[in-house]
Amino acid sequence: MSNVNWTEATTITPGELPVAITGYLLAHGRRDTETALASYTADAVVTDDGHTYRGPAEIRNWLANAASEYTFTTELVGASRVDQTHYDVRQHLAGDFPGGTADLHYRFTMRGASIAELVITP
Repeated sequence: MSNVNWTEATTITPGELPVAITGYLLAHGRRDTETALASYTADAVVTDDGHTYRGPAEIRNWLANAASEYTFTTELVGASRVDQTHYDVRQHLAGDFPGGTADLHYRFTMRGASIAELVITP
C-alpha cells in the first residue's frame, strides 16, 4: 500500500463515501460476489489477514470464500477520508468466529470511480 498517513484522516458521514465503496460493502455483506467484484479496477489488490489477492480471479475467490465457515454480522461504525482517493471504513463484526467480535479498518484506495486497493487491518 502507498505511504498514506491514516492518522491525518478526517471523519466523514457514510453518505460521503464514494458510491463504489458503499456498493461494495452492501454487496459483500450480502455475499453477492459478482456485484462486490464489479466495484474493483481490473488490476485491484486486496490484502486481508496477511494474504494478498491480485486481479479479478483471486479477488473473486477471496470474496466467495473469506470467512465462509462463519456466520457474522457487520456494522459500519465510522468512516474517514485522508484525501480524495483514500478512505477508512471502520466495521464491527460479531458472530461465531473465534473471539466472537472484531473491529476492523477497511482502508480503500480509489482510482477514478473504482476501488484499486483494499487493506483490511485490526
